[in-house]
Amino acid sequence: MHDYLAAQLAAADGWLSFERYMELVLYAPGLGYYSAGAHKFGADGDFTTAPEVSSLFGACVARQCAQVLGALGGGSILEIGAGSGRLAADVLSRLETLGRLPARYSILEISADLRERQQRFLAQHLPHLQERVYWLDQPPEESFDGLILANEVLDALPVARFRWYRDRVEEVGVVIEAGRLALSARPASLPGAQAVRRLANAGSAWEDGYVSEYCPRLTAWTHDVTRSLRNGAVLWFDYGLPRSQYYLPERHEGTLLCHFRHRAGNDPLLIPGLQDITAWVDYTLLAEASRTAGFAVAGFTTQSYFLAGLGLDQEMQNMAGDDANQFARLANQARQLMLPGEMGERFKAMAWLRGLDLPLAGFALQDLRHTL
Repeated sequence: MHDYLAAQLAAADGWLSFERYMELVLYAPGLGYYSAGAHKFGADGDFTTAPEVSSLFGACVARQCAQVLGALGGGSILEIGAGSGRLAADVLSRLETLGRLPARYSILEISADLRERQQRFLAQHLPHLQERVYWLDQPPEESFDGLILANEVLDALPVARFRWYRDRVEEVGVVIEAGRLALSARPASLPGAQAVRRLANAGSAWEDGYVSEYCPRLTAWTHDVTRSLRNGAVLWFDYGLPRSQYYLPERHEGTLLCHFRHRAGNDPLLIPGLQDITAWVDYTLLAEASRTAGFAVAGFTTQSYFLAGLGLDQEMQNMAGDDANQFARLANQARQLMLPGEMGERFKAMAWLRGLDLPLAGFALQDLRHTL
């Protein structure tokens, strides 16, 4: 990867924007983190997602899917970036018991390695439903009714890094110094500086040297992956904040986070291509993107309240039955999904709706749209 980055830097006159650097180290064919073959998810990987913590997450998501599919009289599901395939398996399994299986379950997956793993996982756990599952290289061209699911996808979109001063805005990029990758700042372009000044108005009272990030491609990317949904819902799950909380003065180093073997770090130049690099989601930007894409924001809440609204306690009873040991294990998993110190508040859920006027069950207990 180092030689590849050196060649990319040479072709770019020795300076890569951080956004471009992040794109390369995560997605370069055969070399990037998400396109290479390292194990990423679960106990043996680099990080744990909600579906890997417990099937309770997928069961609750399935109940939300069932409500939407019922209101539509049927439909299909598209999952964007399906990770290990566990969420797809859990959602399909629960929808089967609810009598609400989608006509098809499509998975948009750009990583050949992850696609192969998903295919093996679903073949092992749901062999009788394999004919309903399809893999895509790009968003579907044909319109469909139903749902789109995106769990921990937005945090992996490449972000631009900036450094703020009262009299100027700098864009942070990557160079090679003494044979090693290093961060280097230069004056931001006019569009970049204008974007940062708008964020400064939301954050208020930044000190000189304030560093953070924003995602220039989020709006176009979300429009692209949701354009084929004619009627139905898009469900986004990720860690993030409304803009006014994201850009607080005390968050003066941004939200960038790296993961390698369940250890979190803040050096994005370390072991490029072998560690994950993420940034929290600006949910205000995601809400703005919904409107320009022709959707309405139908709900915004914490993961904890989303799961509670969909009957996580009932799903625990369903899965455990009379097995007290199994119930205890599920209770531990539920705590990790719901406690504020775990995933419960850091992770949020947002719903977009189009062609459907429906109060969604996952957002019935708490509505945080006023914070956006």
